[in-house]
Amino acid sequence: MADAPNPHVRPGQRDLTQGPIGRSMLIFALPVLGTSVVQSLNGSINAIWIGRLIGERGLTATANAGQIMFLLLAAVFGVGLAATILVGQAMGRRDLMEAKRAVGTMASFFAVVSVLLAALGYVATGWMLRQMGTPLDAQPLAVAYLQVIFLALPFIYFNTFLSMALRGTGDSRTPFRFTIFATLIDVVLNPVLIDGWGPIPAMGIAGSATATLVGQILGLGALLVYVYAKRFPIRITRDELHLLRPNPRLLRASVTKGIPMGLQMIVISLSGLAMIGIVNRYGSTTTAAYGVAMQLWAYIQMPALAVGAAASSFASQNIGAKRWDRVERTAGAGIVINLALTGALILLVYAVERPLIRLFLPGDTAAWPIVQHINAAGMWAYLFLGATFVLFAVVRANGSVLAPLAILTIALLIVRIPAANLLEPQLGVNAVWYTAPLSMIVALALSAAYYRWGPWRAARMLEPASPAADPPSTGLGVPAA
Repeated sequence: MADAPNPHVRPGQRDLTQGPIGRSMLIFALPVLGTSVVQSLNGSINAIWIGRLIGERGLTATANAGQIMFLLLAAVFGVGLAATILVGQAMGRRDLMEAKRAVGTMASFFAVVSVLLAALGYVATGWMLRQMGTPLDAQPLAVAYLQVIFLALPFIYFNTFLSMALRGTGDSRTPFRFTIFATLIDVVLNPVLIDGWGPIPAMGIAGSATATLVGQILGLGALLVYVYAKRFPIRITRDELHLLRPNPRLLRASVTKGIPMGLQMIVISLSGLAMIGIVNRYGSTTTAAYGVAMQLWAYIQMPALAVGAAASSFASQNIGAKRWDRVERTAGAGIVINLALTGALILLVYAVERPLIRLFLPGDTAAWPIVQHINAAGMWAYLFLGATFVLFAVVRANGSVLAPLAILTIALLIVRIPAANLLEPQLGVNAVWYTAPLSMIVALALSAAYYRWGPWRAARMLEPASPAADPPSTGLGVPAA
């Protein structure tokens, strides 16, 4: 018998437990992909301005700062993703109050944690850059850039969490619209604040980071106003402010399941830090080339991230609705869609590679052939990574979070880093480029084996509620009798 239509679905949202999976997933994934495109364009345009107005030292500084920011975002990404899965499962069960309770709990969590991390990061900026081996000529620029970014960290965190929560309800369009808004502010302000304009003083590389700060503040404010003006189902109303008090059961689930998810991102970040540490030994030109290649690769991985996010939302809602047939079909559709989108994007970048590189390095510098060589060595391997992300998204949606962490640890820390260090004496910096495909192939093989034979279907995201402490909800804001 078909499930009843979800009464909480509003314009811009989708009930992911109904309808054709392939087409619906593509429709859902496109705004997520658009969000990734806009965010990457934001970073790329900022890098273009920095490269043209400041030079290769500026690109080296932002490449190193980017690795640190990825690590800090990874520290809480898993907790936010766990909360998003809880929201999705609650919406699949038609339990709106449980979804709002999860949003309120994690909103308070992010408010506290983001401020603490921003303060610690601001103080420790110089130390972190020195530990990475950031080239001396780029360190002052990296410090100036990163300290302002740390001021923006709470707003970045909250923007990310709110966007993820909206996707958990089936709404991927609203985050896309407000990402465009914040990005436009950032892009317009970048050259103005870097070089100065009229009464606005030149701030150098700190101006680029300040543009990001302003964009995130205004973007978050506008998104919150919109959510309340349109009366989105997961908004916390005046009569529901008690939901901002962390619910121990939901917080425990978000943290215990989220920490392994966050550790997955930290494993990726540690691998990236190890690789850039090797690259830094070959000087600013090689590091600048690596930074440009990473800008291009950020676009290549966008379909994998978008389809993975769509698979997570689809799987979590259908698990909540106990539609296991649709969960299985979600994995297959996600892999097919990812291969098509990622493959097309790889071919496009290879076809227009030189004009793309020229955006970042306008002259015929020594970094040009290095960028081209990096792309030839590893860009194609993102086909494997995308399929891995889809499988990870599906198994994590049911609370199986340790296996994906173990797989990434094996692929990146046990395989890639030792292989790169072992091969460097013979291959030089090429060891970094050649071990990227190796790690992605290992990750896909292990994730496919776990999806096929692992016990992830028996996992669960949330422990059973205690009726005395946390009465079940009707979804209408009134505890059940």
